[in-house]
Amino acid sequence: MKKELLFAFAAFFFMSLSAITGVYAGEQEQKTVTISKDKVDVTGENKADNVYIKGVYYEEGASFLKEISLEIKASDGNVYKCELAGGYEPQIQFEDLNHDSIKDMYISIPTGGSGGLSNFYLYTLKDFKLTDLTVPDPLVINSQFENGYKANISIQDTKQSYTFDLRDRSEEYERLGLYVNGKLSEPSELMVNPYSTLKIIPVEGQKGLMGVQRISGAYNADTIAFVESFWLYEDGKWVLKDTKVMNINSRKR
Repeated sequence: MKKELLFAFAAFFFMSLSAITGVYAGEQEQKTVTISKDKVDVTGENKADNVYIKGVYYEEGASFLKEISLEIKASDGNVYKCELAGGYEPQIQFEDLNHDSIKDMYISIPTGGSGGLSNFYLYTLKDFKLTDLTVPDPLVINSQFENGYKANISIQDTKQSYTFDLRDRSEEYERLGLYVNGKLSEPSELMVNPYSTLKIIPVEGQKGLMGVQRISGAYNADTIAFVESFWLYEDGKWVLKDTKVMNINSRKR
């Protein structure tokens, strides 16, 4: 009798465990959603590959994806996958940015921060090998406020420097204590953001990228300038072709 009860209890335990595991697995599967699906030849084999962006929302009803992945079901029957950073509403574009006659996968994912920043990715699946081509690093920009309500930036890559006349903001800067009677209260740098935008545009007649970086002053919304950089992928690396500086509500010299 005891053996029969023991067997019955064991059977009930394993059946319950199996049911719980199945429910949990089902919940986990439901959490992964397909954000986008495209049929594009990304291998150069002249056959359509299924390219997915998938994600897991932070919680039910949320718009933030805590997990995002790129997944390709290729024409060779294999699945290629890589993990991306979390964010909002990922977008994918298919363009030949490394100029090998095969479309690459360019992905942008807004982070939702106050600076309007995004993460950017570029992948190729040429010869059924998933390769991270990366994107160009933001420009290295040195900056500092100067006495007399001025600010200076210098772009390390080009050795160019720019000075901004910020006298139209003098009252605000004095109120904040950044300046005292036109003199800096202490040495201070500007806020140089990474890319807020990195978009595909024609550069020297070829598909390239244009990045936009915001330069802010005393606080993030205190925009002083935007710096544009123009890039082409050449010989396996990104090459800077040009830069432009656009000042906002201040005078540039």
